[in-house]
Amino acid sequence: MTKLSVNINKLATLRNSRGGNMPNLIKSARDIESFGAQGITIHPRPDERHIRYSDAHELKDVVTTEYNIEGNPITKFIDLVLDVKPTQVTLVPDAEDAITSNAGWDTIKNKAFLVDVIQTFKNNGIRTSIFVDPNVEMVKGAAETGTDRIELYTESFAEEFAKGKKAESIQPFVEAANMANELGLGINAGHDLNLDNVKYFKDHIPNLLEVSIGHALICESLYLGLENVVNMYLHRLK
Repeated sequence: MTKLSVNINKLATLRNSRGGNMPNLIKSARDIESFGAQGITIHPRPDERHIRYSDAHELKDVVTTEYNIEGNPITKFIDLVLDVKPTQVTLVPDAEDAITSNAGWDTIKNKAFLVDVIQTFKNNGIRTSIFVDPNVEMVKGAAETGTDRIELYTESFAEEFAKGKKAESIQPFVEAANMANELGLGINAGHDLNLDNVKYFKDHIPNLLEVSIGHALICESLYLGLENVVNMYLHRLK
């Protein structure tokens, strides 16, 4: 079964919009795990507009499944991850003012930097994953960085899938996944996956280990309820 890691950034955004502590992020993480999710993901940004660095520390003692921290490996982020020591760190090349992640790493151009950062995390017992576009050459480059996994950036799949172009949407991801499997890289995926498209994606990607879903899952939960939606995803990922 492909694991479901729930990104709770949007819950933090809602909390921060009014101040105070509603919704309670710590309770939400506990509840999401109790509903069956196999992981919690956070993506702290330097301006702390949703997840705060203090949240990352508090969640360390709460999350009992896989704890995944995503972010651009600037010095402040690296220090946070080394202090918290989550199960997994996912490296994302987003600008400090980015609304959301919008591209994968150029693993060839940034090879030396990624090798150094990844080795630092692995020396501290933290599994590494790097965000990549569905491009065979970028997957090959990822393998040369020493990373444990890649996370396929799935926005293009979601956009084409929504237009009814299923075969076209999935093909580059199948090719990238086949290369990752050949090179011994674990495969994660995330960005714009939702209840409509996640089963099709999972069914076509060999050895998909984990999906990280936040925005869509929280939006769907407004109508269907958080516990129900988590279980709907789990059913589609079996």
